[in-house]
Amino acid sequence: MTDKPTIVLVHGFWGGAAHWANVIVELNKRGYDRIRAVENPLTSLADDAERTRKMIRQVDGPVVLVGHSYGGAVITEAGDLPNVKALVYIAAFAPDAGESPGGISQENPPAAFDDIAPDSDGYLWIKPEKFHESFAQDLSPDEALVMAVTQKAPVGSTFGDEVTAPAWRNKPVWYQVSTQDRMIHPDNERSMARRMNPRKTIELDASHASLASRPQAVADLIEEAVRETSG
Repeated sequence: MTDKPTIVLVHGFWGGAAHWANVIVELNKRGYDRIRAVENPLTSLADDAERTRKMIRQVDGPVVLVGHSYGGAVITEAGDLPNVKALVYIAAFAPDAGESPGGISQENPPAAFDDIAPDSDGYLWIKPEKFHESFAQDLSPDEALVMAVTQKAPVGSTFGDEVTAPAWRNKPVWYQVSTQDRMIHPDNERSMARRMNPRKTIELDASHASLASRPQAVADLIEEAVRETSG
């Protein structure tokens, strides 16, 4: 058993674990060598939460659990394990019991809502030609192109999957708002953050892809959660 926290990163819709690349490099530069990134199937909240729990259970010691976008719903559902010491939300959904990402989005529809399109198999995609302006307008065209081409589409029904027992009611929370977010309305991010009573909330002048465009600031927030929950 070790007291040094492991940072477990959970991606959201339209991307995989590699969306955390810049944050991983930044954390590693700061001396964090216990980092893991879950690769979720995006088939249902139950499936994704169980995959995340399996990784958490593989960790020998405390965990700081970090979720981006829909990954926030996943850490809300999966973060109840006893070795999870903190939850960090990066431009993320933080549903309460009985809430879903889709239901929250309906309260304040995001600017790029119309750029999401279903295919004939029930998966939802961001239109590739709209990906840069919708998801990652503060990244270079080349970076956004790679994200657009490699995007990982969720099963559409996942948007409606409801959280059962939100871990943020019992765990310390940190939250980052992206003020230029076009995939989750910034006001929805602010309201979700407020009701969780986080230890700290920061606002970044960033797109939904703040984990890629502002990795230093995101790493700062994660590092603060690590410090405050590891004694």
